[in-house]
Amino acid sequence: MNKTVEDLANRWLKRKPDGLTPLESRVLKSTLERTTVTRDTNKAIAFHQTYGDRIADTIARIGGSWTFILGFIAFLVLWTFGNAWLLTRDAFDPYPFIFLNLVLSMVAALQAPVIMMSQNRQTERDRIDAAHDYEVNLKAEIEIMALHEKLDELRHSEIIGMRDEILRMAEQIRRIDAKLSARSAS
Repeated sequence: MNKTVEDLANRWLKRKPDGLTPLESRVLKSTLERTTVTRDTNKAIAFHQTYGDRIADTIARIGGSWTFILGFIAFLVLWTFGNAWLLTRDAFDPYPFIFLNLVLSMVAALQAPVIMMSQNRQTERDRIDAAHDYEVNLKAEIEIMALHEKLDELRHSEIIGMRDEILRMAEQIRRIDAKLSARSAS
């Protein structure tokens, strides 16, 4: 195998070293050093998350669950039933449930941006995962190409060895033939 990133870039990526991205250079360097490029991107992302990020993700996880939806439906049914039928004359929020509409609007006004923040972070995580997948795939392709080269070199050296053995055997056959010819002539 070649000893420099430049040689690998020319040989396997068919590019000049200055045309490589930092990621490609890192992969070629890891190939030369025989190190891995895999890493746990979730740990790296979790390490850089702020307290607010974790809260937003938790709210998005809860707000997008069936437990929350079914619980909220139960709350709405209880509110409606309690204010419309049980407390008919002393209802806390009589029909048309203006206070309930205010509460629902406030929940939606707060929940929507928090969920959007969480989705934006998820999109960034997906980009990081895609870049990492590309890095791992590129490393795998380079390693496969290196294995192909090694197999080709082995095959070539075997063919050279067989050729030399055939030449040696042919020479032995010539000597034997010469001896037999000399015996039969005498």
